[in-house]
Amino acid sequence: MLPAFCRVKGVIEPSTDSHIEFEVWLPTSGWNGRYQGAGNGGFGGYINFSGLAEAVNNGYAGSSTDTGHEASGTNAEWALGHHEKLVDYFYRAIHDTAENAKAIIQAFYGAGPKYSYFSSCSNGGRQALMEAQRYPADYDGIIAGAPANFFSRAGVSLRWNVYATEADRASYIPASKLPTIQGAALAACDTAKDGFIDDPTKCRFDPTKLLCNGAESNSCLTQPQVAALKKIYTGPRNSNGEQLYPGLMPGGEADPQGWLLWITGAAPGQSLVYTFSTQATKYMVFQDPAMHYWALNFDGDTKRDDEVLADGNATNANLKAFRSRGGKLILYHGWNDPALSPMNTVNYYRSVVSTMGRGADFIRLYMVPGMLHCAGGPGPNSFGAGTPSAQADSEHSMSMALEHWVEKGVAPAAIIATKYRNNLDPTSGVVRTRPLCPYPQAAQYTGPDSRDEAANFVCSVPAK
Repeated sequence: MLPAFCRVKGVIEPSTDSHIEFEVWLPTSGWNGRYQGAGNGGFGGYINFSGLAEAVNNGYAGSSTDTGHEASGTNAEWALGHHEKLVDYFYRAIHDTAENAKAIIQAFYGAGPKYSYFSSCSNGGRQALMEAQRYPADYDGIIAGAPANFFSRAGVSLRWNVYATEADRASYIPASKLPTIQGAALAACDTAKDGFIDDPTKCRFDPTKLLCNGAESNSCLTQPQVAALKKIYTGPRNSNGEQLYPGLMPGGEADPQGWLLWITGAAPGQSLVYTFSTQATKYMVFQDPAMHYWALNFDGDTKRDDEVLADGNATNANLKAFRSRGGKLILYHGWNDPALSPMNTVNYYRSVVSTMGRGADFIRLYMVPGMLHCAGGPGPNSFGAGTPSAQADSEHSMSMALEHWVEKGVAPAAIIATKYRNNLDPTSGVVRTRPLCPYPQAAQYTGPDSRDEAANFVCSVPAK
């Protein structure tokens, strides 16, 4: 049950084709003086009520926007013929909502927020980085999870995975074979037998070893299926062999919220990868509902993606303005994300460190072993990336660690993640805990006690 709060609904129309709906929820008592912005997944189109509820439940004033249109998060038809709505979705709605929310907070309480925070994942992670890059004064602390920040190339990657498995129906990998793939990956890489791979970049899993030697069955792959699997792990390339976007990592294929949901679907044409890529291709990139999906290539059409969707990319590594006003940024990504390659986030982090040099002391990256897209998976995946609860502490809550960093100048170190028996339900019992380490450090087992206890690990940079 939520505490009493004032609910403010508003509309912003920055262009003649804009209609951005937003809400601000304000606790009527016990406001902690902070403001929390909530992001949107997929193609937006909705108010994030769960994010708003989480904010007020923990004493924050919160805001959320529908990003300028109403639709399901997998529907991009609203973008057809509406450039200004694309601009609203890409960056304008989140920024305008933040400005209006702060004005409403000032009017309601007689004082603006002392500190402003934003935390979201996937497209919300892209929104988070867009704020840091374009509007560095909007938020003091930002958490960007599994960001789709290279928006144009993320779409190319989704299209690549559909092509790999469905351009030739012989290449389609049915869900019944996913346990075999994951089992082989874990056998090759999970030397500790934890059920997930600590660092898939160190894995040398060869899909060729799954090639059927005789009749096809669920325990092996055909030659076209092996080729498709290799393409998914390799990632999209053009005709010159140039890497266009990183590939996926092995180890989380069999989880129901993993490849079954995103890559294979229950049948061809039923995966989220297929849905997102076809919607973006038809209604955003080519503005043509009749676009023949299979007619595209990864040379000229990738260039078109980059040009048309440039405003959706949040890849600027120069965050000097954000840093100079005291902004702090935390990135995180699950190593077994089936939607967006975790290496894209690693690459962005590296680009910021390279660009900012010694000035990169305001950014941290946490890679999460065994986690899928934003949540789920066999690894410890609960670490307080949303609004911190009253019981949270900076050792177990990423959000609390961010607050301590912003407000007290205490930079975060390891953050302990927890795996509960029933995913994120703390009442279901703890399966294991594991420290998440600031990249490039990773958790190293010290023994001799249980690998399910975070206390038996230390953070250090892995040997090359």
